[in-house]
Amino acid sequence: MAKTGFSFSCPTKVVFGVDTHRQLPSLVKERGAARVFLVVDPALVQSQIVQAISSGLSDDGISFEVFAEGTPDPEDVAVRLAFARCQAHGAEAMVAIGGGSTIDLAKAVAILMTNGGEIADYEGIDKFGIPPLPLIAVPTTAGTGSEVSGACVITDTSRDVKMAIRHATYCPAQVAILDPLAVASMPAHVAAYAGIDAFVHAFESYLSKLANPFSDAVNIHAMKLISGSIREFVADRKNTQAALDMLSGSSMAALSFGVTGLGNVHCMALPLGGLFHVPHGLANAVCLPVVAEFNLSARQERYAHVAEILNAGGTGQSEQARAQGAVEAIGGICRDLGIPERLRDVGVTEDALDELARRSYAADYNRWNPRYTTEEEFRELFRRIY
Repeated sequence: MAKTGFSFSCPTKVVFGVDTHRQLPSLVKERGAARVFLVVDPALVQSQIVQAISSGLSDDGISFEVFAEGTPDPEDVAVRLAFARCQAHGAEAMVAIGGGSTIDLAKAVAILMTNGGEIADYEGIDKFGIPPLPLIAVPTTAGTGSEVSGACVITDTSRDVKMAIRHATYCPAQVAILDPLAVASMPAHVAAYAGIDAFVHAFESYLSKLANPFSDAVNIHAMKLISGSIREFVADRKNTQAALDMLSGSSMAALSFGVTGLGNVHCMALPLGGLFHVPHGLANAVCLPVVAEFNLSARQERYAHVAEILNAGGTGQSEQARAQGAVEAIGGICRDLGIPERLRDVGVTEDALDELARRSYAADYNRWNPRYTTEEEFRELFRRIY
């Protein structure tokens, strides 16, 4: 647990529940906006949630321009294109309907609309000081938590690197609408990858060197909600209670990791996305079981508590046995959801393992990961997963 002072805040207004998307026009007007730039996942243009929101905006006399040309891993090229369109429309606010990639693209455009320049200018922490254009996010995956997180991730195509633009106050959306209708049409495999990503956020934040009493409370409940609902949700995305649990758990975990940082799972997933364009949630899911086992020795007591959350390990067992039960239970979730077990199964080539290890070590997640990890240890982890 963090031994120094810490802060914990939630600058995002979260609107939660069935049919809460109907509140969007009034939320736009509360921000003094009459012209909106609507960033939509290309696969969702004809979806029920997009049609319902578009109709609501039209009925309330709000002018909107739709941008649906993003990619699964948002690139700086798409940011430039969307920024030009947003300027041309004269947008006064933004709405994002989609998963983390769509919301991150909208965040980047919102930053440029008030700060100007190129999105690469703002890589790092607190590199801009003017509040972005108001953003209302409607997540259609229960996973990234981008709607409340203090970061957006954009690929720099010139370097094949995923840039993290971080600002705890200005990067989160002003409003997040968590409506089960928004996730009802998500494909099962996307629900699985996104759900594991959300679990990893809570799990790694709970294990972080910077964990604190506030983050612990949020992460423990997030893990309970996600682990208790993920199988049912992947099996039926129209399961309203499971969807609400997943949306809640996802946002809770994202609130926390902005304070505590994450660990080796995310550290290794970033170069997998940058070099091989493995979807972020899938990259996390493939790495999770092996990394969970690697970190156990540094946080055995916390792993034992995770086992309790996951209903793994019996009473009377030693702490070590219960901690190992958490690792086994995590592997079981991944198997039940059909997560690929090997990097070779998701397009990664063996000749890249050294570069993946180099990039992982250089990212310096040792600031947060509970077990210090050398470049050679990263190399061995990648080999074990390959």
